[in-house]
Amino acid sequence: MSLNLAIILREPAAAHPDKVAVRFEGVDLSYRQIDDLSNQLARQLRGAGIGRDDAVGLMLPNVPQFVIAYFGILKAGARVVPMNVLLKGPEVAHYLSDSDAKAFITWVDVAAEAIRGAAGSAVQTTWVATLPGQEVPAGTRAFDELLRGDPRFEFVNTAADDVAVLLYTSGTTGRPKGAELTHFQLFQNCDIAGRLFGVRDDDIVVAVLPLFHVFGLSSVMNVAVRYGGTMTLVPRFDPAKVLEVIQRDRATIFSGVPTMFHALLHHPKVDDYDHSSLRVCNSGGASIPGEVLRGFEEKFGVVILEGYGLSETASAACFNRSVEERRILSIGKPIYGVEVRVVDDHGEELAAGSDNVGEIVIRGHNVMRGYYKNPEATAEAFKGGWFHTGDMGYRDEDGFFFIVDRKKELIIRGGYNVYPREIEEVLYAHPAVAEAAVIGVPDQRLGEEVAAIVVLRPGAQASEQEIIDWTRERVAAYKHPRSVRFVDGLPKGATGKVLKKELKAAPAAAGR
Repeated sequence: MSLNLAIILREPAAAHPDKVAVRFEGVDLSYRQIDDLSNQLARQLRGAGIGRDDAVGLMLPNVPQFVIAYFGILKAGARVVPMNVLLKGPEVAHYLSDSDAKAFITWVDVAAEAIRGAAGSAVQTTWVATLPGQEVPAGTRAFDELLRGDPRFEFVNTAADDVAVLLYTSGTTGRPKGAELTHFQLFQNCDIAGRLFGVRDDDIVVAVLPLFHVFGLSSVMNVAVRYGGTMTLVPRFDPAKVLEVIQRDRATIFSGVPTMFHALLHHPKVDDYDHSSLRVCNSGGASIPGEVLRGFEEKFGVVILEGYGLSETASAACFNRSVEERRILSIGKPIYGVEVRVVDDHGEELAAGSDNVGEIVIRGHNVMRGYYKNPEATAEAFKGGWFHTGDMGYRDEDGFFFIVDRKKELIIRGGYNVYPREIEEVLYAHPAVAEAAVIGVPDQRLGEEVAAIVVLRPGAQASEQEIIDWTRERVAAYKHPRSVRFVDGLPKGATGKVLKKELKAAPAAAGR
């Protein structure tokens, strides 16, 4: 069966050619323009020797060039390798070398590290996108060179199970691995997710989640394009900027990670902005604290539907399907065509109930083909024919799934299991706490001890003992933190997810 994911752009371009597809800093690009420009890019890539199944690195922020390049690479029959713009040279070299990339497209502001990394790979040509008036670095070519020639192009007739995107995992548990996502998987995921979310062609979607991340790429960009909506691009999350964009463009959909909802909710001038156009929000990437969810819904007058997925599942695997059919703090139910189970350490399915916590495993049309050139990691991930997520959770009697924590973040204190998220929920309920993270620290007697890292609200005060007493009164004795470290902010990745790996590596004296 033939299928090229670029069909999700071609269809709305044919049906509504003059409709705005992308809005960025006062510039609107129609579906016809995005289709024509990506056709030109595909033609130029083919002329440069990029063929079917070749890999092209794509290291751009949320700018129109990302959307054009993404669909152009797909049309050329090649594989897109999205890359975090914060990567350093050695990391860039790993992505490009491991993926066997032949070409590379990057952004002028990160070109120094990009070029350093490309030098250590087999990349033949690096194109650099710029803003007007900026020059490209020596030894590279201007991105605009790819936007020349005949705008008509018949995209390469790829197979449905050809790899469309080689999406590298975050590397939080080792060196990043390339998850092979096919044209069919990505099409199915955006089609099904859009239906569940009720996306319409008159929706204005805020695209602030990085498009190089699976959430932004599959659940925001692909969904918006598949249903002919308008994306308003925001290159970097800033709560004031997002509030301004929501008001200016009358945005109807906002997708974000929990830290973004927290920042918007607590922005000191949130009431100065008109956000009444929002009709629905989507949270993913990590479990959203109950206090944040309830506070945001009350303040903004809009529901947050929480979902769950991974790079390896082309984004969505579970979703709360509607306001009427949702369970607060749950990740929802499996999307159409996807099976989800909770299993013990032997792969046996556990019964329903919050006492039966096990590992979440998944199988279905959305699960990656495997890790590129890594059969050992693939075999380990697919034990028993199911993809093992590394997330711990349970399901209730009605079939809703709940994430408790990452398997690797589980704290084992004197033989007792402590799930950080449970303690974080309690900390978020404290009136002085703005943000919190709970980690395990080495302990000679117990193996691990529970520690909390806390960011206080502006102007608020709380002592270490006060925070410890707050949690001790609300959780079992073995669960409450024995130490509290106060910091000015929690380290976060490009998507806003808290980097607990960095918190564990930080010296105990850090903070204030």
